[in-house]
Amino acid sequence: MLPSARVQTAIDLLEKTGASRIPMDSTIGDYMRHRKYIGSKDRASIVERVYAIERARARLGWWLGHAGAPDTARNRMMAWLVLAEGEGLNAIDKLCDGSKYAPEPLQDDEKVLIERLSGKKLDSEAVPESERVECPPQWESRLRDFFGKDFKIEMTAMLGTAPLDLRVNTRLIDRESAMRALAVDGIKTDPTGLSPWGLRCRGKAYLSESKVFRDGMIEIQDEGSQLIAYVAGVQPGMQVLDYCAGAGGKTLALAAAMKNKGRIVAMDIAEGRLEKARPRFRRAGVADIIEVRALSDEKNRKWLRRQKESFDLVLADVPCSGTGTWRRNPDMRWRNYGPGLDELLETQADILERVARAVKLGGRLVYATCSLLPDENERQIETFLAAHPEFELLPLDQVWEDGQAPSTPCLRLTPYRHDTDGFFAAVLVRTKSAIPQNNV
Repeated sequence: MLPSARVQTAIDLLEKTGASRIPMDSTIGDYMRHRKYIGSKDRASIVERVYAIERARARLGWWLGHAGAPDTARNRMMAWLVLAEGEGLNAIDKLCDGSKYAPEPLQDDEKVLIERLSGKKLDSEAVPESERVECPPQWESRLRDFFGKDFKIEMTAMLGTAPLDLRVNTRLIDRESAMRALAVDGIKTDPTGLSPWGLRCRGKAYLSESKVFRDGMIEIQDEGSQLIAYVAGVQPGMQVLDYCAGAGGKTLALAAAMKNKGRIVAMDIAEGRLEKARPRFRRAGVADIIEVRALSDEKNRKWLRRQKESFDLVLADVPCSGTGTWRRNPDMRWRNYGPGLDELLETQADILERVARAVKLGGRLVYATCSLLPDENERQIETFLAAHPEFELLPLDQVWEDGQAPSTPCLRLTPYRHDTDGFFAAVLVRTKSAIPQNNV
């Protein structure tokens, strides 16, 4: 594709993602699936630019307002070319020549916009801090309160792209052997700093071409997500309930840590996601210990109500705002594709109540989110513990095996401090039984 065609395709995608009611990655995926004629290099360049523009949404919006221009997909592209890529009027005018697949010729008002922005920088000190760090207004006060003096540096760390992390399936291969096998396939990695199961890719990696990936020896999983399974402290032979299993990423991590011995019940309201996880379980060689039960089936909900104090571990990776995943999903800063915060808080509290009774005496309940907001994290745990004296919070240094635990009572990860997605996990232990002694 010519550079002009790449620009026009990116404008088309910006228009589609801006109007879509589904997440940006799904919209782009659908668009590209119907355009097989776009080559891999062109596709990568176009998508990279679209994501970069989305990551600069607040800054570009401020500059457009400052220049008196309407906030449209095409104007965003013009502003991006000037402010981020350093292009001038002549270069942009040549791109917009109106030829086949190229953008339409520049209008007079667009030329004025380009001239007004020329010489300016996307991250200029003239841009207010909240826009410069791309902080959505609805979350700003909460995040400022939580991060305090580190607000700017923490938010700035979420402007870039997330690394590609892999979890080694230690049931099939050890980490050093996995590194060597990946290197044979041209994929260079380094051990992750916190997760004992993790590898971080250097640059781009084409995993579909790697034998260790095809054979289930590694899985794509952010280091922070791996650590939620790590602090759960599962052992071979345990009975485990993964209540919000989704596509099975943490289920797989738990199964590998259990050395394929014991039982995991994977539950989720989305039956389709659970079904898609089945091939992953088989590929990783752990399908024999994983039992899938969709919460959309009333029989499974009744089954769960009968599981009083039956599990050694219950993991509740609950639905949340996803504020910790903004590096991967920059559109989620500005668009809500699901319930609002108030509804999420109710759902999270309800899930905790629902699954707590399934935890054995001495067993663990792990509550997790990919959120940065204290409302969804510490405050949920404080409220739950106040109503459930039969549970206690296990400090992180008591569940971290190698002594390198972050110095916090709960697992609290951020892109700036740990170079992971933003994750939270609290490990609770049942210290008292709720079942009358004559029924035990």
